[in-house]
Amino acid sequence: MKKLIVWLILPMLLVSAALGYYLIKPMPLPATPFIFDLKQGSSLKGTAREMQQAGLLEQEWTFVWLVRSLGKATQLKAGNYVLEHPVSLLELLKIISKGEVSQRQLSVIEGWTFRQLREALNASPDINHTAARMTDAEILQHIGATEQHPEGLFFPDTYYFAAGSNDLVIFKRAYQTMQKHLQQAWLARAPDLPLQTPYQALILASIVEKETGAPGDRSMIAGVFVNRLRKGMLLQTDPTVIYGMGEQFDGNLRRRDLLKDTIYNTYKRRGLTPTPIALPGVAALQAALHPAQTDALYFVSRGDGSSQFSSTLTAHNHAVDKYQLKK
Repeated sequence: MKKLIVWLILPMLLVSAALGYYLIKPMPLPATPFIFDLKQGSSLKGTAREMQQAGLLEQEWTFVWLVRSLGKATQLKAGNYVLEHPVSLLELLKIISKGEVSQRQLSVIEGWTFRQLREALNASPDINHTAARMTDAEILQHIGATEQHPEGLFFPDTYYFAAGSNDLVIFKRAYQTMQKHLQQAWLARAPDLPLQTPYQALILASIVEKETGAPGDRSMIAGVFVNRLRKGMLLQTDPTVIYGMGEQFDGNLRRRDLLKDTIYNTYKRRGLTPTPIALPGVAALQAALHPAQTDALYFVSRGDGSSQFSSTLTAHNHAVDKYQLKK
């Protein structure tokens, strides 16, 4: 009888030990840091499903069972969460039930340059400024970027983080987010574009971002640049010249600036610039990879943020007279 009891209890002890180990074992994160959102009003199963789809849980049922066993089904808090290191299932439940959501945020704006991004991070009092002592190349190396130039590689968005987070963590998150959006857009791109690589798409998107005054013009502006690339025409876009001037630009672009040759002067050099000139957002990426079907080769600002598009130089010159020279 004693042997029977032992044989009955032993499996239970083994199962309990395995379950206990599973609950306290740190779970690998899909990325570091790992960010996930829990929607307001989600059920327990819905919450578990969201975390499984995000790649945090292997099976949703284990989390559901744990929450119900501990009587915390009504205590889960919606919000934006950031995990800086692997956590166990028990630790994850504690974080979510206490609502330990990210409390700090940084907004990175479409069209910013990398220099402006660095300045914003350096100015934040909530961040540990490790990268402030690094060169651009050292930052890229630290976050695992394979590119040689940082411009355009970081996705403009609002980033949430815990107070005291390292700025390199935010750089890495913004870089990985841009890679994700760029690859998704590239795989779904329109056929027969004069772009050979995702990086070229990023360059074009950055130019579209800087040239767009009215959001509705993005795809047409991209269509003009794509048409010019196909024909081997100069892009002749002012933002590239301004970028090439760097800190020498005083807010006034002069004719002599357009005539001065730099690697970013698209009035002097054909094709795309060697790197992006700004941080493009999703809309600019989509416009660059799904440009409008148009025969337009020129555009000029109407003075209200929108652009006038023309298919011939004669029509373009008339538009310049009308909207720029006010003739």
